[in-house]
Amino acid sequence: MPGQPCSIDLDFDRCHIWHPYTSVTNPLPVYAVARAYDVFLELDDGRKLIDGMSSWWAAIHGYNNPVLNEAMVSQMQRMSHVMFGGLTHEPAVALAKQLVALTPQPLQKVFFSDSGSVSVEVAIKMAIQYWAALGKTSKNRLLTVRSGYHGDTFAAMSVCDPLTGMHSLFKGSILEQYFAEAPRCRFDEPCTGNDLADIHVMLELRHMDIAAVIIEPVIQGAGGMRFYAPGYLVRLRELCDSFGVLLIFDEIATGFGRTGKMFALEHAGIAPDIMCVGKALTGGYMTLAATLVTESVAETICSGNPGVFMHGPTFMANPLACAVASASITLLKSYDWKASVLRLEAGLLKGLEPCRELKGVMDVRVLGAIGVVELHSPVDMAVVQKKLVDKGVWVRPFGRLVYLMPPFIMHDEELGILTAAVCEIVKTVC
Repeated sequence: MPGQPCSIDLDFDRCHIWHPYTSVTNPLPVYAVARAYDVFLELDDGRKLIDGMSSWWAAIHGYNNPVLNEAMVSQMQRMSHVMFGGLTHEPAVALAKQLVALTPQPLQKVFFSDSGSVSVEVAIKMAIQYWAALGKTSKNRLLTVRSGYHGDTFAAMSVCDPLTGMHSLFKGSILEQYFAEAPRCRFDEPCTGNDLADIHVMLELRHMDIAAVIIEPVIQGAGGMRFYAPGYLVRLRELCDSFGVLLIFDEIATGFGRTGKMFALEHAGIAPDIMCVGKALTGGYMTLAATLVTESVAETICSGNPGVFMHGPTFMANPLACAVASASITLLKSYDWKASVLRLEAGLLKGLEPCRELKGVMDVRVLGAIGVVELHSPVDMAVVQKKLVDKGVWVRPFGRLVYLMPPFIMHDEELGILTAAVCEIVKTVC
């Protein structure tokens, strides 16, 4: 029951475990989770929270799903892991077949990795090695837009926003890339050539140095939760083709239905040369990512020196992760997930609408199963999160953003409680 003693040693956690984006000298509060099921996180003290984050956007089917549980147990009884160098296995083959079938036709080759950040590293290495195989070794820089986020490893970090990212901390150590202005045309607005004027100029001036443009299609995630017009991507594809530059789409946060399409690129109806997926790939059960690439890019890489792609994670294509990912995709396709996402979109629009009237709120925006309340000033996360927990919901704000990414299985009643709690707490901090 709420208030009962916690059996998880939080004192040890505080003294010895370093949580993401926290200080060891002034740690943020952590909440001990005893179990998770459906859309609920049950704390060790008995409190039950409605999860509005899908565990950083991954748990689209909620928690403790019997179909995914069975996939894990069944695979574990056969083989939990085997090296992927020189060997293969059914879960990897089955998952690759699904990914090739789901993604745009030009993307025919699948390279598995351990996390979203690593899949971006792989994409960057592929782009650079592609041009090296063609004898154009000067094409070794990336171009991207400001306000983006692509991960925390070094190459991925180099294409995150140069101001809100970590460039100043690691200046001189990370790769120096090119940045253009972020898309200004909102999702429901037309996009014109003027919206790409800056990136057009960058390509015109620097295309001889640029291996690829990398971008999050339609939604810039952790860099600001900004939604922009699909037409921007159509014009960007044309520019990349015109200047001889590869195009990389980072679908790690947007893939597998989150925006109302299986992949966000479908809003624009175009295909990239390289594409990264992760997060919801396994339904939040295991860490796994993949980088998909066209046959042309893959064959060019392998036609040059040294004749192979130079990457190979130890746990690449882990059978447990591949098995649960394959089951997650099958589960997603087994019901009308689009209707579920549209229902969540309607609920988020209705539930967050009262925030628009608050003077401290800059914007409220919703797309698919994503709801964002943007404030004028940053929130004190430790204070706001405690208030949200006290209301029985789990939401993790950052900066000026209080946002929701609920599991697709969330019912209207639970979503209503979630949005009402957000509106009430935002009102107290505005």
